Order: sequence, then C-alpha cells, then structure tokens
Amino acid sequence: MRLRLVPVLFCLALILPAPFSAPAHAAIRVIVNDVPITDYDISQRARLITLTQRKSASAAKKQAKEELIDDQVKLGEATRMGVDISQSEVDNAYANIARNVKMSPAQLNKALRSGGVKPDTLKARLKAQLAWSRIVRSRFSGNIDVNESDIIAALKKTDEEDRKKSVEYDLKRIIVVVPKSSSGGFKSKRKRESNQIRSAFNDCENPGAVLGKYSEVVVQPIGRRLETELPASMRDEISALQPGKLTKPSTTPVGFEMIAVCGKREIASDIAVRTELENELRAKEGENRSRRYLMEIRRRATIIYR
Repeated sequence: MRLRLVPVLFCLALILPAPFSAPAHAAIRVIVNDVPITDYDISQRARLITLTQRKSASAAKKQAKEELIDDQVKLGEATRMGVDISQSEVDNAYANIARNVKMSPAQLNKALRSGGVKPDTLKARLKAQLAWSRIVRSRFSGNIDVNESDIIAALKKTDEEDRKKSVEYDLKRIIVVVPKSSSGGFKSKRKRESNQIRSAFNDCENPGAVLGKYSEVVVQPIGRRLETELPASMRDEISALQPGKLTKPSTTPVGFEMIAVCGKREIASDIAVRTELENELRAKEGENRSRRYLMEIRRRATIIYR
C-alpha cells in the first residue's frame, strides 16, 4: 500500500491568524477507546487541514474530528497487532515533507507555527498514517489480484503510441554508510561526502575511481528495472539522469543512498504501460480494502461523543 502524506502546498503566512496557546483545560469532545480528543486537538488538526487542503473552517473542523477518531482507531489496532512506530520514523517522514517543499525541518517548524499549528500536530498525523500503512501492508500484501479483463479494458483507453514503447534502466545502489550511533557532526560529514561522490561520479563500469577515495561506501546491484517498476517518488529524478549519473542522496536507516543509472534503453513493448495500469488497479483495490478494514475496526471501537 502507498502511504499518502499530507499535501505539500504550504502558503502559510496569509492563510491563518497568529498562533495561539493551548487552553489550560481544553474541553473533551470525543473519547476513543479511553483516549480523549479535545477541542484543542480538533482545532489544531482543522488548522492543518486548512493549510494543506484549502478547506473552509467549518469543513476542516468536521473533517478534523473524524480524522482524529480514525487515527485513534488505527493506533489502537496497531497496538493490538504489535506494530510500533518509532520517533525516528516519524521524524524521517516529517523531514521528507520538509524536503518536498524545499525546506529544512526547522524551517517547516517555523512555517507551521506561523500558521498557528504546532509541529507535533503534523507528526501525530504522520504516526497514525505510518502505523496504518504498516498494518495494511501486513494484512493485504501479496493478496491483491486484479482481473485480466480489467487490465485489458484499461489498456484500450490508453494512447496507442504509449503502448508501443517502454524505458528500461540498469541501476546500482550506492550507500555511504552511517552507523546508527553516529554523532550529528559525523552524519553531516558523510552527507557532504555523498554530495561530493555524486558530483564526481560518471562511470558505473569503474566506480572505484571515485568511491575508493571514501571509507565505508557500498555498491549494490539493483539490475534492470522498467520505469513503471521504479518508486513513484524517484521516477522523475531517475528519468532525467543520463547514464553514469547519481540521484541526490536520501537518508536511510543505514546511511545516505544514491541510485546510479548505469544504462537506459527504450524497448518495443507495452509492458511498461501495462504494469503501470496493473499497479494503479491494484492500488485502487488496496485502498478499497483499507477503507473497509477501517470501517470494520471503527465499528468495534468504543467511541463516546460529548
């Protein structure tokens, strides 16, 4: 299942009034499985929704209450299934959103606060999304099939020229290793080295000429992949690269990772568009199952409105 993060159209300064402080005793509006949801929680989530989805205040408040109820239901199911989301996972997801809007996490913190939203409001939402994504993957992974007739019907609706060609890449993974216990200074040093490697790298056949200058750099073959098999978040970046070049460094649990495009060719086949359509149909079915699953566990939850 694909995790959908909040939209990233933050035009913050002019949308909302100045930040406000949480009331000392916020009124409890809903209790979900013994977890209270207060007026302040709803107000904060509503402001976040207004920022990211451009909804009216009344619509945002209504959506906020339902989202917060769903989040507690999801987190309750995560606890039941033994799914635990670490703070570092939440922070990484937050950093990814900041990167998508060309900000640092600190800048995103400031931008949110300028719109009256505590950063923890967004992080709480991300934690529930991450937990739910992991639960859904565990429950439905490898178990979502689509009908061949649906694929064929979707193919007939595509442009004929698109069905005649596919782009195939030969890829390698370059990892600049950073141990988990490393200091912030060491991580910054390795990030600089990653960017240096990216600037100098131009030959997949002889990577040692560049990588040999740095310690603890690992090369892993990925192999041949069709463009539709690439993660959506990386597809545009990889397609824009010439052979022998690297993607920008991305943070992973083991260090900084870059993808080397070692080959790129166009092949006569409809497999790329077919794969993409199949993935879209599978994702749609996965979303339907996820929605039904949430409705099922929500019915079982104890939800008290006040």
